[in-house]
Amino acid sequence: MSLANRLALAAPQIRAVCIEANEFPRLSAQFGVRGVPHTVINRGGAFVGALPERDFVAAVLEGAGIPVDEGPGPGGPSTELGG
Repeated sequence: MSLANRLALAAPQIRAVCIEANEFPRLSAQFGVRGVPHTVINRGGAFVGALPERDFVAAVLEGAGIPVDEGPGPGGPSTELGG
C-alpha cells in the first residue's frame, strides 16, 4: 500500500486509492479480493501479494499497458520509462 502511495506522489499521472477490504465488502467483492494486498490497475489488471519494489513497479506498468524492458541486469526487468 505505501509503495502505491509513493508512486502516486512521485508521478502526477498516477492516483492511488487504498481501501480497507473488511470495511467495504461490496467493493471487495466487485474486485474479487481474496487476499491482501490486492492491487487493481485501471479497474482491470490486478495482482495479489506484496512484491519487491522493482517487481511492483513492473507489474503496475504492465497492468497500465506500458511496455517494460526485460533487458539484462540484476534484479529483473527495467522499470525505467524511455523517452
